[in-house]
Amino acid sequence: MDEIGRRRALELLMASGAYALVGCAPEPERRARVDLGGARLPPPARTGADAVLSVEPLTTPWQTRDPFLFCMHHDDRYPPGNPRLGPATSLAGRRLGNDFAGLDGWRMYHGEVVPGFPRHPHRGFETVTVVRRGRLDHADSLGATARYGGGDVQWLTAGRGIQHAEMFPLLSGEEENRLELFQIWLNLPATHKMVEPHFSMLWQPSIPSAERVDAAGRRARVTVVAGRYEGTRAPAPPPRSWASSDDHRVDIWSVALEPGATFTLPAAPAGANRSLYYFEGEGLSAGGRAIPRYHHVVLRPDAEVALSAGAGPSELLVLSGVPIREPVARHGPFVMNTDAEIRQAYADYQRTQFGGWPWPSPEPVHPRERDRFALRPGGELETPPG
Repeated sequence: MDEIGRRRALELLMASGAYALVGCAPEPERRARVDLGGARLPPPARTGADAVLSVEPLTTPWQTRDPFLFCMHHDDRYPPGNPRLGPATSLAGRRLGNDFAGLDGWRMYHGEVVPGFPRHPHRGFETVTVVRRGRLDHADSLGATARYGGGDVQWLTAGRGIQHAEMFPLLSGEEENRLELFQIWLNLPATHKMVEPHFSMLWQPSIPSAERVDAAGRRARVTVVAGRYEGTRAPAPPPRSWASSDDHRVDIWSVALEPGATFTLPAAPAGANRSLYYFEGEGLSAGGRAIPRYHHVVLRPDAEVALSAGAGPSELLVLSGVPIREPVARHGPFVMNTDAEIRQAYADYQRTQFGGWPWPSPEPVHPRERDRFALRPGGELETPPG
């Protein structure tokens, strides 16, 4: 890479956006997260009414607690796509390369032709990307590539270093292209921060869900991306993930409630950090406490929590896990334990490019007609079951 290329890479790394936001929480917010850590929880609750520890508006990105680092909810309603799979409309007035403003209900993010996040590096943590609507085109420095969506999940262990691109192709040339996804960053302990990168696909048919019906016949559905809900267990996470040990009880669930439905969130292990994110609906109650839409609820882990939906359907995300309890140093796309390790990550990326980039474009997309698939490192082709 020449000097201009190195400068451009560092500019992208330092640019405000999804990668930089994770390291830019104001200091009071960081202290609040520590004060709510698993080691400092109040005594166990005797009733679910005491299970809600705090309620606060969601920030961008969403507030998270150890072992989670970051959670971003993307919900963009893109216009019809052009032949290059970008927006078939003017991009005038947008800050191309760093478009997060949400003009007209959608963002280009760091993409300049197709929305999304072109080639960028990661080290020291994992990304769990849950695409609820739309499609995402993935490419990485391992040689893996994929198109996934509609409930599919990609779980990527960055470990010692990986580059990847996450692009949002606008496949319909006639209709709105809605994209909705969660990207969740899960930390790695110091012993695993420099493991080999690992690429995993969890296809929607393999991700289990459980349905519960209340006394009035109203339904709640729990989709288990990670961990387990009662007897329903998620597919195995990557082998070096913090989630790979049952002792760490990492749960990533989405919960959908029909209008007026009641549902009891079961207790988690004492000492876990547990958060509920209410992102869709009106009128949710948790432990008898009214929860406004788009709010973050910190829950006492070792107590059941009674949830009740209002007049419309409600949707929630639950993140829970035993904390790693190690120092966190993070800057842009790198998460390590010390500032010296962050400096080393930047130096290593400049020197090695984490294996280079085998794709002809920094924002590669697949042809419009290509269906969901994954090409794994080494060339094995995979398609969703069924």
